[in-house]
Formats: sequence, C-alpha cells, structure tokens
Amino acid sequence: MSRKRLPLAVTAALMGGTAAADVPGVAVDIAPVHSLVARVMEGIGTPSLIVPPGASPHEYSLRPSDAAALQDADLVFWMGEDLAPWMADAVKTLAVNATVTSLLEVDGTILLEFREGALFEAHAHDEHDERDEHDEHAHDEHDEHDEHDEHAHDEEGHDDDHEEHAHDDGHEGDHEEMAHDDHGHAHGDHDPHAWLSPENAATWLNVIAGQLSAADPDNAGAYFANAAAGRAEMEALSATVSETLDPVRGRNFIVFHDAYQYFETAFDFPASGAISLSDASEPSPARIAEIQDWIREEGIGCVLAEPQFNPGLVATVLGGTEANTGVIDPLGADLEPGPALYPQVIRNLAAALAECLR
Repeated sequence: MSRKRLPLAVTAALMGGTAAADVPGVAVDIAPVHSLVARVMEGIGTPSLIVPPGASPHEYSLRPSDAAALQDADLVFWMGEDLAPWMADAVKTLAVNATVTSLLEVDGTILLEFREGALFEAHAHDEHDERDEHDEHAHDEHDEHDEHDEHAHDEEGHDDDHEEHAHDDGHEGDHEEMAHDDHGHAHGDHDPHAWLSPENAATWLNVIAGQLSAADPDNAGAYFANAAAGRAEMEALSATVSETLDPVRGRNFIVFHDAYQYFETAFDFPASGAISLSDASEPSPARIAEIQDWIREEGIGCVLAEPQFNPGLVATVLGGTEANTGVIDPLGADLEPGPALYPQVIRNLAAALAECLR
C-alpha cells in the first residue's frame, strides 16, 4: 500500500508544480495597483512588486530582482509614464515578451487634469472673473490687467516677451516649481494618481482579469470571480469611506502635495490647497507664505503631511496658525503588500482626514 501511495503523492506534487508553473509571471509598478492585481490572482498566483511602498514612484532605481521580475513577466501592469517616467525604458528593454497594460490608458478610466497653484479655490472661480490677492492664478481671456502681464495669456495679443509661458497651455501656477518639475506636467496633461478613485480600481479589476484570462485561460473563471468580488468590495469601501467623512464634510484642509484630487472627487470632499505642486519639487518661499495666509484667512482646520516627505515643511506652514495636522499616505508605505492593501489605503486616508478635521 505504501508503494502505491508514493507514486500518487509524487504525481500530485508534479501536477501541482506544473499548474503553478503555468500561472503567468506578472510584474506591477506600485503597491496599490499590485494589491488590485493580487486580488484578482488570489488563490492562483502572486504578482511581483517593482516599487516598494515606501519609495517614490516618480524616482526609483531598479534592483536586480526588479529587473529579473520584468524580464520574466508575461504581463506588466503599471500606471504609465505620467507617474513613473523612468520605468518606460525599463519595460521596453526588459519586458520584451510581456503584454503591457498602462492603466491610465484603459478605456473607462476617470482622468482628471492637473491643478495649478497653491490654492485650489482661487482657480475654481476663474470662469467668473473673480480677482483678489491671488490674481496671479486667474485666467481672464477678456480683460487685460497690466500689472499681471507676465502671467496673462491673451488669445488675440502677441506678447513676445513672454514666450516662456507658451508651453503652460493656459495654466497660471507656480511657474518656478513647474519649471523644475521633471516628473509632473512634462509627461502628460492628466494627474496620474488615478488609483485613489475606487471607481477606477473597480474598472481596472475587470481589465486585469481579462488580461490574466487571455494569458491563462484555464484559470479564467477564478480570475473573473475574484474581480467580481473585488468590485463588490469597492462599492462597500466607498460607502464606508463616505460614512467616515460625513461628520466633517464641508471643512477645509491642505494637503502636502497635490496627489489626492481623485479621492476628493470620488467622495465630494475637496482640498483647499497643496503645500507643494509635486512631490518631486520643493515649494518656493512665496508659495509657503501664500498657504500660511490662506490658512489664517479661511480658517483652514487641517494640514496633512506624508510619511515620505519633509515634516519640517508642514511645521513651517503650521507656524502661527491654529490648524491641526495629520499624516496621509497614498501608497501604503507601512502596509503589507497584497490584496488587502488597496482598501486599507483608502480607509486610512479617510480616517486620517476625519481625525485631523475633528
């Protein structure tokens, strides 16, 4: 009897090894997207994460293990060059046999344009020709203001002295920062932090399942079942986050860098401004002063820091104000990568925001 069992056990092990070997190799750029892919692959396989949660996706140097994961990949899922411009060449040269999916280019993805300037409200009223102490952020196609000629874009005029602003496409922001932001506007018109919309996450779950099923038809049913369960979890997540935010809805807050407008839009909870235009550039002294004035004038209740970036900047902004502070993280730096990371990132954002605004 023992002789019969041994071959059966060996055969089962070999069959299991063959099944595991047939699961596609998958490489993913950032932890929240990795979490979505891991949710679809749950019980079948595990994707490789390229950028660790604590690292900036804008700037990262591949480790040998990262390069190997891309070389071995049958599928690559990443946000796209707008978020991680350095990765474009790595994907092209290393993942030569992989099917590559840029989630920012997926049909049905909600895309938002970049916001400009430190104070978001100042731009929300551009269409109504409101002018205040922040005129440098206004767009007025009809009235000429000589004192702000250096920022104006007159469609019928020809200000040759200001050709350096022609590439701004009509956006008047913090030009000093924009000129040094090699990882933001230069790579596209859309804000790349689109994973902070649970609606986008739900859309991508089906796309991920489709790509995995094409590469691994034997497990297609499991992939799509996982994606369906994940989409249901996104609906429940959105309801939970809305409940968390309801008690503090309508209160004003400032974020460290402008990465959260997908979250703000999804839950109708807009920020009042950002200390930094991008996490790849330091805010100018003028921008910090502008934020400080805005906090005092508008009674901003909360200024949010991020674990990856200089806490001294937030302390400087808070100086002389009565605003609270908290920490939010769009990447899940302190969370274990895997299926549970994405919903926890979204819940943590809401909880930190609600606590700070109380």
